Amino acid sequence: MATDASFGEEARTHQAEPTPPGGLLDLLSVSAVVLDSGGRIVFWSPQASEVFGYTAEEALGRYAARLLVHEEHRELVTQLFAEVLGTGTSWAGAFPVRHKDGGTRLVEFRNMRLLDDLGDVYALGIAADRGTLDRIETELALSERLVSQSPIGIALLDADLRYVLVNPALERIDGISAADHIGRRPHDILPFAAIDTIESALRQVLVTGTPLIDQYIVGRTEADPDEDHAWSVSYYRIEGAGGRVIGVAHSVVDVTERHRAATEADRARRRLALIADASARVGTTLEVEQTAQELANAAVPDLADVAAVDVLDAVLAFRRTTASHEGPELFRALAVAGAHPAEDLAAADEAGDLAAYGPDRLITRCVHTGQPVVVAHTGQDDLLHIARDPAAAAAFARAGVHSYLAVPLIAHNEVLGAFDLLRTRNPLPFDEDDVILAGELAARAAVAIDNARWHQSVRNSAETLQRSLLPGIPPRLTGLEVVSHYQPAQASSEIGGDWYDVIPLAGDRTALVVGDVMGNGIDAAAAMGRLRTVTCAYADLGLVPDEVLRHLDKITCGLERYIATCLYAVHDPHRHQCDIANAGHLPPVLIRAGQRPALLDLPTGAPLGVGGVPFSTTAFDLRPGDRLVLYTDGLVETRHHPIDERLATLLRILDEPRVLGEPPRPLDETCQWLLRALRHPDDHDDVALLIAQARPVGPPREGEREPGGR
Repeated sequence: MATDASFGEEARTHQAEPTPPGGLLDLLSVSAVVLDSGGRIVFWSPQASEVFGYTAEEALGRYAARLLVHEEHRELVTQLFAEVLGTGTSWAGAFPVRHKDGGTRLVEFRNMRLLDDLGDVYALGIAADRGTLDRIETELALSERLVSQSPIGIALLDADLRYVLVNPALERIDGISAADHIGRRPHDILPFAAIDTIESALRQVLVTGTPLIDQYIVGRTEADPDEDHAWSVSYYRIEGAGGRVIGVAHSVVDVTERHRAATEADRARRRLALIADASARVGTTLEVEQTAQELANAAVPDLADVAAVDVLDAVLAFRRTTASHEGPELFRALAVAGAHPAEDLAAADEAGDLAAYGPDRLITRCVHTGQPVVVAHTGQDDLLHIARDPAAAAAFARAGVHSYLAVPLIAHNEVLGAFDLLRTRNPLPFDEDDVILAGELAARAAVAIDNARWHQSVRNSAETLQRSLLPGIPPRLTGLEVVSHYQPAQASSEIGGDWYDVIPLAGDRTALVVGDVMGNGIDAAAAMGRLRTVTCAYADLGLVPDEVLRHLDKITCGLERYIATCLYAVHDPHRHQCDIANAGHLPPVLIRAGQRPALLDLPTGAPLGVGGVPFSTTAFDLRPGDRLVLYTDGLVETRHHPIDERLATLLRILDEPRVLGEPPRPLDETCQWLLRALRHPDDHDDVALLIAQARPVGPPREGEREPGGR
């Protein structure tokens, strides 16, 4: 049953309306001529003047045969005329006529008999120029062939976006016959997700008349529902005579191969960009955990939604052997990264976690075989062999984990662990290209991780050696409070040779030593240990500071490739005096009670190991409340600031309590404050820091002074 709306639409369809000029009949210039039974012209249409050349005034009342027909054709024309009038049979065909200009024109005729209400008989001739007719017929045939035989899909939709014409190529593209297109709209038959956008574009073209060229569409049709195809589509408005809008046409070109090639080229560019980015981001430090985190971050989100780096605990502890392994493995999670804050990240092992996985686990298989393990489409059983426990497997399932990839981390023919990748929101499964890309990332990162673990092992050994050679908690000192701190380089590849010492001497005196062996590593730490031992030995002899440095200089000259800087000071609490000598070291800071800190003005001296350069001893007062700050260059030197600027910064920081009107900070707090204010995580040198403050004392006990009053 038709609705009111349909009745309204039908009424509009059958309404009379004028047709603008320029239609098909106008193009053909179809004329009408009427003859009476005697052959005289009684009606002459304006178009007849275009076909025959005579005006109505010139033609009306004249005998048609004499006016329009050559003499040799008059007998035939008379015979045809009599047949049409006598029998009522219509005649159709082409006939040569005489034009007013004297030439001959071939004219297409349709002749038929007319009767009026009085019974009189007339002959009606409908005529059109045969040349014009042939041209239009050719154009129509060509247009029809172009549409029907074109390899490009072509369709015409009316103003309501209903199909009125579909060529065979579009039938093949859509997988739907032309009959099933006609009368339906695009959203009725096309399964594209963006169909609303397509129809909106068609309406825009209908309204504005501005064509849309080479629009890109990717989707699936009934012709191939299992594979994505790509098409280049163009929309343009079709107008009839006088600009009347007929509808909108669209052409469809299958560009699937070009799309796939472009997609593959884009993936290749992305892979190269990811590798280049990872090369710059992975291995920036010699820290194992940091390197692993850089690898995980580089893979997310371009390669995976979740990335994890798990290393065999035996490898980190240097217990791994080259023998084959068949049983379970103990993994340490070094890093994890996620593209989205989802449950899948929470279900992954946290950095630092230890987990034992049996030989049936995919990660264990990966490190045992040294080969990638890829599960393009993960099921529940697969997740149980991926996650640490059933609860984590269920969390992975809820998060939408659908594809898994693990590639081994191999360096110097040793499997270090595995690089694990998961996809959740990325709908594509891992494929061979992903395996190659992940393997490339893992190979580069594995070398960096291996270098970092060896470096960390050597560094830990050197730091352990160095700390073992540094003094422990100093004994209770007379008239002197001392705090000390050693901090290894935060970003260096080696441990340095910085050291300090606090040596109790006879007569309540104390020797304060700070030094720096130039170089790094275990050799520098060992050289530092030898110098410290010798320093303690010469200090016990009661030598003055410059004599101690002279002997140390001789010892250092015997150490291959090493030189060192050193400050050696002796504090006498009863005389409130310090004697100090310098061997190429940065000057200490003296802070008088209530006064501005200042650098001690000392002869610089030559570093130990140069040889042949004399040293000198300088004496200065150190009264109760005064402080002496000794340090190595790692506290103040940087790669970006002049040393004078950094020394001024050191003095300014030490002067802050006085400037603010506050009491001096405790020694240990001052030590930490200096390290926080002056050190940076990227500093490439270690630092030794020693701060001493004089305290009041009673008179010395008899016999505790050395000869000579020292």
